Amino acid sequence: MKYLLKYGTVVSAQKTEKLDVLIENEKIISIGADINDPDAEIIDVTGKLLFPGFIDGHTHFDLEVAGTVTADDFETGTRAALLGGTTMVIDYASQDRGGHTLQEGLDRWHQKADGKCSCDYSFHMSVVEWNEETEQEIQKMIDQGITSFKLYMTYPAMIVNDRDLYKILKKLGECGCFAGVHCENAGVIDALIDEAHKEGRFGPENHPLVRPDTMEAEAVHRLLVIAKEADAPVMVVHLTNRKAYEEVISARKNGQEVYAETCPQYLLLEDSVYSKPDFQGAVYVCAPPIRKKEDQDCLWKALSDGDIQTVATDQCSFTLEQKALGKKDFTKIPGGLPGVQTRGTLLYTYGVETGKITKEQMCRLLCENPAKLYGLYPRKGVIREGSDADIVVLDSEARSVISAKTHAYNTDNNPFEGFELHCGIDKVFLRGNLAVEDGRLAKEKLGIFVPREKSSYHGE
Repeated sequence: MKYLLKYGTVVSAQKTEKLDVLIENEKIISIGADINDPDAEIIDVTGKLLFPGFIDGHTHFDLEVAGTVTADDFETGTRAALLGGTTMVIDYASQDRGGHTLQEGLDRWHQKADGKCSCDYSFHMSVVEWNEETEQEIQKMIDQGITSFKLYMTYPAMIVNDRDLYKILKKLGECGCFAGVHCENAGVIDALIDEAHKEGRFGPENHPLVRPDTMEAEAVHRLLVIAKEADAPVMVVHLTNRKAYEEVISARKNGQEVYAETCPQYLLLEDSVYSKPDFQGAVYVCAPPIRKKEDQDCLWKALSDGDIQTVATDQCSFTLEQKALGKKDFTKIPGGLPGVQTRGTLLYTYGVETGKITKEQMCRLLCENPAKLYGLYPRKGVIREGSDADIVVLDSEARSVISAKTHAYNTDNNPFEGFELHCGIDKVFLRGNLAVEDGRLAKEKLGIFVPREKSSYHGE
């Protein structure tokens, strides 16, 4: 099908201008001020903003965690993502402990996703055991289009020690890749949990107290010292607070290549949510925890200054019944929040509309930067001739309120319940297919696996 999007305003990372966009056979074939094509179906997008398809570089679908499985699998999760303008997600495939290979983990995630996705997808690979066989598999992963990896400095089933952290980062650097790292000090967190239990503190209000900002900042510092010794680039995922951010800036001043990601929950929610009555604080349990207003302000300024490269979601959803697994002990609450459906509209409403960031910066954070970081650019992340026709038509005049009663997640709760949205996703094109129309899914299960090249990000 050939479509001609007329009279809209195209947003790029550099500028915003009124242009027509002609798409055919999954690609953008022409962009100009006044395009005419008698063979194309004309779509009037007067007054609308045209963004490249959003890319979410941090999701967890169909993930076994805390004795349960995330409420959203690849089918429901990517459906919600597409409705929110996200045309590609990069989920986390994982190696299992006990001598299992990276290839086994990747094969398992392909089985989880194949034929179920509404948007395009790829994977990072989580490395949880390091040995000679795993080291040899890194290049095999790269050959299959997996060019980014994940490491954990916490969680017993996932954690790698400092020795292996150094070895893995060094190997990835030699291969021209990098790892995103979950930074928290596991030992001190365990000690603080022990103290809470001994004092009879078992409610969700204790969650941020046992995972303080200092222990995130310490882990970020330790990671960056090790990364410098390994002479390797690194990504700090889901950065939450000022202290950790300052560690990133200090390392960059010291000549290191360090990327940073944050999430909507850290930009818009405060740690007082954990004290909500009737166990409602459990809805917000995630790691690292939601922080304070001063940390929000720091992160918004960092986005404006270009010091944080991307806003992802860390999508990891659970029902209230699943959250209740920790009713008697907050450490047993499955950690994670849904977010893929509202990331773009929240960032526009509370970032662009309030003047904290510009439309162009929003495009950089949600589209161009993740495309470059994760080896997708210029196929994705930009509206230009030859790129995939992934286009989000955003209506800045639309108004709605976020509610668990109307969202597309497979959950009965939403951490942004009651948040007003001053925009809406009107249409979404996925590789030239009209996949969302008038805010409703037009076509399902269009998504394909997209192999990736190495990062092409150079700090633009």
